[in-house]
Amino acid sequence: MQIDVLPTQQDVNQLACSMILGELDRKPNLLFCAATGSSPAGAYRAMGEAAKANPTIFSRMRLLKLDEWGGLPMDHPGTCEHYLREYLVKPLSIDEARYFGFQSAPSSPEAECERMRAQLNELGPIDVCVLGLGLNGHLGMNEPAATLSPNCHVAELTPTAMGHSMLAGGKPHYGLTLGMADILQSRLILLLNLGASKREPMRRFLTQRIDTDFPGSLLWTHPNTIILCDRDAHPE
Repeated sequence: MQIDVLPTQQDVNQLACSMILGELDRKPNLLFCAATGSSPAGAYRAMGEAAKANPTIFSRMRLLKLDEWGGLPMDHPGTCEHYLREYLVKPLSIDEARYFGFQSAPSSPEAECERMRAQLNELGPIDVCVLGLGLNGHLGMNEPAATLSPNCHVAELTPTAMGHSMLAGGKPHYGLTLGMADILQSRLILLLNLGASKREPMRRFLTQRIDTDFPGSLLWTHPNTIILCDRDAHPE
């Protein structure tokens, strides 16, 4: 486990972007799994700036959506779909053939998860997975529970999840997410933590106690996870 504490959020964003570009240089068609939310937004903006400077740099990268709010229309401003199109698909010119993810309002959520399982089996494993650590330790929509699901699944949303700032007034009925095994099979995981609100979950993470009641703790079992956080997010 590598943990880098950097002076500012901007430093975290730039280093994360540099690491991703380095991986892309080694494997131009890498499968990039992207979380949404405030933590990775700055790194994604930095990737967009890199694309402006070199328009072909992401021309072979494949993009995978980590999770989605179930029951919202795909064009709802609170969906992960809307977020990723604004932060990655458009700025990096990712064409539809290289973009994969859950539909937000499928007729059968279970069938949608089966479809994504099959697609990930065909495309994967993930080369680079960017995550944020939830305030309650969740990764994607893998929420704290007595047991966790290994693969793509329909997730019950907790009150904490329903209060997520990105929902923009939307009221999803469930979540659709990659499972913990899908995530832990990634070749490289970048966990980005920014701001004082992440200090307490980071403190719990650093105890190294592995517990399904804090899904982020399972990253201690992964052989190639890098934690990037700013000083405000680090408890020491």
